[in-house]
Amino acid sequence: MGKVTLLLLLLWFQPVAATNRSEGPVNKTFMAKVVRIMDGDTMEVLYQNTPVKIRLAHIDCPEKRGSQPFGNQAKAALSNLCFAQQVTVYGEKYDRYKRLIAVVVNSKKQVINQEMIRQGMAWHFKKYPTDTLYAQLEMMARKNKTGLWQDAHPVAPWEWRKPHLRN
Repeated sequence: MGKVTLLLLLLWFQPVAATNRSEGPVNKTFMAKVVRIMDGDTMEVLYQNTPVKIRLAHIDCPEKRGSQPFGNQAKAALSNLCFAQQVTVYGEKYDRYKRLIAVVVNSKKQVINQEMIRQGMAWHFKKYPTDTLYAQLEMMARKNKTGLWQDAHPVAPWEWRKPHLRN
């Protein structure tokens, strides 16, 4: 009898948990207003009167937390590209922090993820490469010493986080 009860409970609660996750804007294109910039690759948008945290896909920016060089400049660059604008969000998936991983296009039709690399404010996040354009944009920014590439020894954010942000 205990196994049957457990099975019924699992079947009862599983759709509820799945509904909460799938009702969000994952794998969906939607318009939203940017209401907050957390750092160079994370923002909050207002979608159907609900705040949604967005992590920009394909890029990783210098850390604001932990005082990585260019962290504040990356946040300012993202703000200049989209703060208080209606943007188009192309949701892909959620990360472990429940942020929507997405490509975002601003009101000037700029792909913000690509612009951050073009301006030298982000690295192409090669851990999950799906688009070679990001690698090409990074190579150009490096070659032209744009943004963070002016630094003689820039440190990738994933390397910076190792010793600086341990809890």
